[in-house]
Amino acid sequence: MKKTGTKTKWGILLFTVVASGFIAACALCIGALSVPVFAMPASLCVVLDAGHGGVDGGVTGRDTGVKESEINLAVTMEIKSAFERAGFEVVLTRKTSAGLYGAATKGYKKRDMLRRKEIIEEAKPAAVISVHQNFYPTRVTRGGQVFYRKESETGQRLAESIQERLNALYRGEGASPRRAASGNYYMLTCTDYPSVIVECGFLSNGADEALLVTEAFHKSLAQAVLEGFAGYLSAVSGA
Repeated sequence: MKKTGTKTKWGILLFTVVASGFIAACALCIGALSVPVFAMPASLCVVLDAGHGGVDGGVTGRDTGVKESEINLAVTMEIKSAFERAGFEVVLTRKTSAGLYGAATKGYKKRDMLRRKEIIEEAKPAAVISVHQNFYPTRVTRGGQVFYRKESETGQRLAESIQERLNALYRGEGASPRRAASGNYYMLTCTDYPSVIVECGFLSNGADEALLVTEAFHKSLAQAVLEGFAGYLSAVSGA
């Protein structure tokens, strides 16, 4: 994990997160979102990874047929805006609907994943947040869930902090809470940086899908992830 300086710096960053969330909420109430500007000694870097892309669309919504890759990118861009308003430096792996593999020839998936790894290693981030959508054979399963690498203590703490905020968000939508879980996915194991996969909801569930195709819920997800990251920073810094 990249060293980020003193507790004073952590405190300023945490204040930035909380303040930006408060200001955003107030602005939304009056119909005008303002972007706060804060003087910061330095910026923490976070890599945001929009899963899938290009010919790899991921899963599709049962009711709308929406591609997971499209929602992943839309949510990621909202998270990017929220983190940047809070003063964080953001690096994206995927910025468009295209994949990262070049030509869609044999081995494209491996090339795509290796390019994501390269971007992470070049950024040397404080954390990696990979955005995905879930799908189960049953239609009843719903809610957001966060995954982390089993042997990563920091990854687990980050996952649990974001999970707490996702549970709060979905509780307001009538969904039961879920637990952060360990996983052996490539985006969790390809580097040593604290990494999580945020499964924003289930495209196999009608209620979740109806939320996940809306810009308003994308913004709510972004704020939940930001607040979860702030909670993680507070825990690891002892603030």
